[in-house]
Amino acid sequence: MFSLREVKFKDVLDIDKLELSAEQVSCIVGPSGGGKTTLLKLLNNLVSVDQGQVLYQNKDVEAWDPIELRRKIIMLSQQPITFSNTIQEELEIAFKMICEDAPKKEQLIKILDQMQLNKKLSTKVERLSGGEKQRLSLARGLLLNPEVLLLDEPSSALDRDTEELVIKQLVKYAQKNNITLVMVTHSLNIAHQFGDEIIEIKGGKIAN
Repeated sequence: MFSLREVKFKDVLDIDKLELSAEQVSCIVGPSGGGKTTLLKLLNNLVSVDQGQVLYQNKDVEAWDPIELRRKIIMLSQQPITFSNTIQEELEIAFKMICEDAPKKEQLIKILDQMQLNKKLSTKVERLSGGEKQRLSLARGLLLNPEVLLLDEPSSALDRDTEELVIKQLVKYAQKNNITLVMVTHSLNIAHQFGDEIIEIKGGKIAN
């Protein structure tokens, strides 16, 4: 699905070759500052390479229409970004932006339950904790049914038990809906438990 060839970005990344498979969970691990988040941003052209190529479906990401590319490949940052007043509005806002009908309330409630977020749709987003906002952001991304979901430390604000429950449901949902997951994680336990492939990055290079 993704192919990187002789990719260089500033003094952050230097990758000779990397393949990421479709409909799998690829976990990216490694020390802080190693270039993990930058790699995610390269995959949907949020930043552009200085040298080399990043291909998505055998087409250079820079040749894709940016709007089309980022509808297919959604990235969720470590610090969740919210836009709305209530949980329901937050889940529906992306559909309004792309002029599509939002899912029914039953589907919204179901995705919240899958992400272990036991809150009413009328709950104010500002009242949520950091971990709850992370789960809301995951739910919003999944509802859009992208081809690829890029996740930067999606469970960093969760305790270990909740983290495993959320990631388990996330992977289950992705597998059922043929969504490819590329996930930066601080947790080797999560990577080994749920990753189909594990990529370690050290000093901007692939270490394994």
